[in-house]
Amino acid sequence: MVIAKDLWQGEFTVPEPGIYEYTIEAMVDHLTTWRQDIQKKAATSGNISVDLKSGLSLLDGLSAKIKEPNKKAALQEIITLIQEGEDQNIIIKLLEKELDDEFLMQYPLSNHVTTYGQRLGVTVDRKRAGFSAWYELFPRSCSPKPGSHGTFRDCLNWIPEIANMGFNVLYFPPIHPIGRTHRKGKNNSIVAETDDPGSPWAIGNELGGHMALHPELGSWKDFQRVIQKTQEYGMEIALDLAFQCSPDHPYITEHPEWFRWRVDGTIQYAENPPKKYEDIVPFNFETEQWKELWEELKNIVLFWIKQGVKIFRVDNPHTKPFLFWEWLITEIKSDYPEVIFLSEAFTRPKVMYRLAKLGFTQSYTYFTWRNTKQEFIDYLTELSQTEVKEYFRPNFWPNTPDILSEYLQNSNKPAFLIRFLLAATLSPNYGIYGPPYERFINTPLPGKEEYLDSEKYEIKHWRPEEVKESTREFFAAINRIREENPEFQRIDNIRFLPVENNQLLYFAKFNEEGNDAILVVINLDQNYTQSGWVKVPLFELGISPRESFLAHDLLGGGKYIWQGEYNYVELNPNILPAHIIRIKKQLKKEQQFDYFS
Repeated sequence: MVIAKDLWQGEFTVPEPGIYEYTIEAMVDHLTTWRQDIQKKAATSGNISVDLKSGLSLLDGLSAKIKEPNKKAALQEIITLIQEGEDQNIIIKLLEKELDDEFLMQYPLSNHVTTYGQRLGVTVDRKRAGFSAWYELFPRSCSPKPGSHGTFRDCLNWIPEIANMGFNVLYFPPIHPIGRTHRKGKNNSIVAETDDPGSPWAIGNELGGHMALHPELGSWKDFQRVIQKTQEYGMEIALDLAFQCSPDHPYITEHPEWFRWRVDGTIQYAENPPKKYEDIVPFNFETEQWKELWEELKNIVLFWIKQGVKIFRVDNPHTKPFLFWEWLITEIKSDYPEVIFLSEAFTRPKVMYRLAKLGFTQSYTYFTWRNTKQEFIDYLTELSQTEVKEYFRPNFWPNTPDILSEYLQNSNKPAFLIRFLLAATLSPNYGIYGPPYERFINTPLPGKEEYLDSEKYEIKHWRPEEVKESTREFFAAINRIREENPEFQRIDNIRFLPVENNQLLYFAKFNEEGNDAILVVINLDQNYTQSGWVKVPLFELGISPRESFLAHDLLGGGKYIWQGEYNYVELNPNILPAHIIRIKKQLKKEQQFDYFS
């Protein structure tokens, strides 16, 4: 298809998710060139019988390819008329009728074909890969009894509540047996008390490793019930994929060649100076037995897929070889194209983008540390308007068990609602580390962006009464708006709009056709009311500057009549920190009563 001078475009439809290969072929289209030349000469010249006869060999070649009897007969008639020198006007009219663009595209004459030198690939994912809302929950903290270890059965009571808030991915940190050697205590203390449960990321003890369940969580039957109940509520389980071991993992004795050993004979634990992780041992991906190691890690993924898990949050993928991830993801998705891999790579931009190109479906981002209006505009422009949008799917998280951002520390409820709004409206994929976020927990370790009394190292007891119903209603409202309005299910349709107040972030999310949009205004100031005049993109919406139009606040519920490019907004963070506005053209007077009733 020609879309501009010397520029062509092609497309193909894929029937289902998977990895597809394609290439590009180009050819000299002598038949179309001849037809166009005939049309031009007929309009300016006299006798073109010789030019008509010069195309007979092309028409003969075309006739041999045609299968439809009526089309074949029509083309044969044209050939006969040219050979017999019949009226050229009649012949030209028949050529215009029979050899239209659609027909020539269906039956191209392959002359001087050039093929692009390599195969090109495209990965097609299911909808949840591009549009999801994650809720992170530690199963061991789900018990209704204080001081008790939570179980999978306890999680069953949480699933309806989380689903009612509109989340569709329930993410569990590692659920495997936890090591005892060098177990970390409260607040990452190097000395653990006898009742400290340890970090779930220190995987493995004598009861098993990555393909085993922590016995206090329950049985395989209990885990399957969790899978089934999430499906009943339109959700999926995401499981943490952490390719590392505790010093007690069975792999240590069964495959010592998969690990690094120091000169004193001790195993090399994980380090990120000055941080030390004595309870975690990394795999040695430079081992001579790397093929066996890779196959075993692939078996871990396949094992959980067979248990019903199709989404994996991958811990620290940037600390493993790129070639390994490219191989693993390709191997898995060739048989299970529905599987989703979320990259937990808080690392350098080029590394994050490289992981996405290698096959990771989604990625954590720097959203957590973007706070000012200009920072959001610059970052979202990079993610949505540059080549990055072709391969990198961001997943915005205001917090994680590892990260309590400075913005949320010593903040109030509006700060949490604002960050939630930003994550859920700016990005199609987002998530929260749920129970602490719902409860506005924000006490950090002194001088760090980490939680004091982190759930990574102790079992919590989250009391339902700690969460106000209005908070869950707010989360549910945002997720409902996202589900009901496809504009929020893409990232490449965002456009930032002017408002002369640096505390107001104002942007539009356009529909696929680009002629309709939802307008979002968010107050970035958690403490004070902010106001300003927002400019409505009337031209793109097909609205005259003199025409009044209807503005429906999908979040607050208000319905207003606006007029002109500029309209006044005022947002109190303690009441509602944002407007999410659907614009409609003015209704006829007899319809307005129904709209405002």
